[in-house]
Amino acid sequence: MISKEQGLKAYRLMMSAKAMANIYEANRPLCKYVHSTSRGHEAIQIATGMLLKKEDYVSPYYRDESMMLGMGFRPYEMMLQLLAKADDPFTGGRAYYNHPNSRREQFPKIIHQSSATGMQAIPTTGVAQGIKYILEHQLQDFDKAPIALCSLGDGSVTEGEVSEAFQFAALHQLPILFLIQDNEWGISVSSDEARSMDAYEYIGGFKGFQRMRIDGTNFDECYTQMEYAIDWVRSERKPFLMHAKVPLNGHHTSGVRKEWYRTEEDLAKHLKDDPAPKLFQFLVDKKWATETELAAIEEEEFEFITREFEAAVAAAEPDPNTVSDHVFLPTPITTEVGTRQPAGKEKVVMVDAALHAVEEIMHAHPEALFYGQDVGGRIGGVFREAATLAQKFGDKRVFNTAIQEAYIIGSTAGMSAVGLKPIVEVQFADYIYPALNQLVTEISKTAYLSCGKFNVSCIIRVPIGAYGGGGPYHSGSVESTLATFKGIKIAYPSNAADMKGLMKAAYYDPNPVIMLEHKGLYWSKVPGTEDAKTIEPAADYILPLGKGCVSLAADDTCVENGDSVCVITYGMGVHWATQAAKDFDGQIEVIDIRTIYPLDEDLIYSRVKKHGKCLVLTEEQLNNSFCEALAGRIAQHCFTALDAPVFTMGALNLPAVPMNIHLEAAMLPNAQKVSEQLARILNY
Repeated sequence: MISKEQGLKAYRLMMSAKAMANIYEANRPLCKYVHSTSRGHEAIQIATGMLLKKEDYVSPYYRDESMMLGMGFRPYEMMLQLLAKADDPFTGGRAYYNHPNSRREQFPKIIHQSSATGMQAIPTTGVAQGIKYILEHQLQDFDKAPIALCSLGDGSVTEGEVSEAFQFAALHQLPILFLIQDNEWGISVSSDEARSMDAYEYIGGFKGFQRMRIDGTNFDECYTQMEYAIDWVRSERKPFLMHAKVPLNGHHTSGVRKEWYRTEEDLAKHLKDDPAPKLFQFLVDKKWATETELAAIEEEEFEFITREFEAAVAAAEPDPNTVSDHVFLPTPITTEVGTRQPAGKEKVVMVDAALHAVEEIMHAHPEALFYGQDVGGRIGGVFREAATLAQKFGDKRVFNTAIQEAYIIGSTAGMSAVGLKPIVEVQFADYIYPALNQLVTEISKTAYLSCGKFNVSCIIRVPIGAYGGGGPYHSGSVESTLATFKGIKIAYPSNAADMKGLMKAAYYDPNPVIMLEHKGLYWSKVPGTEDAKTIEPAADYILPLGKGCVSLAADDTCVENGDSVCVITYGMGVHWATQAAKDFDGQIEVIDIRTIYPLDEDLIYSRVKKHGKCLVLTEEQLNNSFCEALAGRIAQHCFTALDAPVFTMGALNLPAVPMNIHLEAAMLPNAQKVSEQLARILNY
């Protein structure tokens, strides 16, 4: 049973939450941004917030304002986010109410919270995964062993990505507590329309989970049982699901009014379970407070919250000049360093250069670990790109995952938040699409929406491109899709030396980096790709992201006579262009951009202006591609220096790469097709 002190504290916080909801409703013109409140959920949320420790990590959902109060956050701070004010301590006016993040010393830690339903489940499970790894490898000391807590509404449990999180937590026995607040509504969708079972029943199918049902309106029960659950997870280091039944006594959000879709009977039923009157009566029955004293507390909190709101309303708006701050954290890697061509070394293929880079990283950095589909010890990746790593570093640092692309990528947000550096792999570029939700909502936005407090420092390895009969689901190119997501860096090396140097730069970059690794270049088995093999750089070699190079120079005389073409390309395109250039006597210059983002625009524009003619070459389907966008920028910046239109070349605009090798060849560029296009440009 709770103590008198705990009961009175909880009641005061409930009255704060009630006052906040009432004041927001009474000031709707001022509270113009979409928001939700915790009305009906206060008991379970306050109990949870009061019980969490400073070592713990918690991911609230958008209705968890009472949990924030229970953790000790000031209403004024929360109101600054409600009103999107400059001093919003969480997001600086960039995100919705109750989408917090925090690294405060004496508070539970809160990673970036997105708004997509249920999407916090995977990053928070990644936190638990990271905590387990840290403790197993003794990388940090804690006063108390941390746990992760993920709060979800019942409607979100129907999301497939929540299932991925449950599966991983159960399989790896992670120290995480899932709190499910079940109010039987998902906006206007009722529980009987959305689910065949509730979360408590659902989790029973995941072996290794503890579970419990509680009355989420009874503060005494909430506090006692949540204390048990938190202590159990902290001591046993295993997953737990708490299913709390609660009423929804507020609007779904300020923009979706409860009267629009709920009957009077439903509203009345939920109001009967309001936790505040229940706690009121409990305190009176225990003789811990009189009705008059409790009424005084309610009045005090209303006056306090009114002052907090008035102060928040008067606070300054954000400076528009700050709108571009915190997209990326500054990288320490700005110059090329180390030995690119050590004396006496033999050439290596790209796949080995990548493997050696990862191995050197993992030897030097115990916080680095590698996981993904089939990368474990049995085969070391379907392209042998992780061969021997599991044997050298053990299956706690190099391990397989299930077919869970969303989890593979989304978990990096949580892993990074606790100080680890995950290197993960999606087996084929075609399979990255199931992960786009996590990539967009979590990975790309974390630094920006947390104002730099949290960053996702990870490497995402993605084998890409056609390689001779791979077919429609193993041959795709996705760089244009990825380039539309801001807050992510994208590398695309064309040779072994660049592969190793860029992999090292990606590791030391504090931002998310996607390494696009062309499967046809891995082994230099495709005719015309022999130059992808290079002398392997030394372990100290690092090649900064965003630095392109002249891969093949044109003859100065041809350039001076206006008889040259500059090819802007990357990956396999470098080799097509280099082969095609053999048909022209010094007339062709090949620029290898090396990274899609950041892009070395200075190099591109300077070389285009020098030649006056250019071809932008890609393996992707051409229409609406990254290369077409780049061609537009080149035309804009180099207009007065151009002697011809900016030409583009890519694959045919078909839905997929066909399986048959002859059809594949008909769709894709090659050296001969590039040569023919260069001839047309030179004769323009």
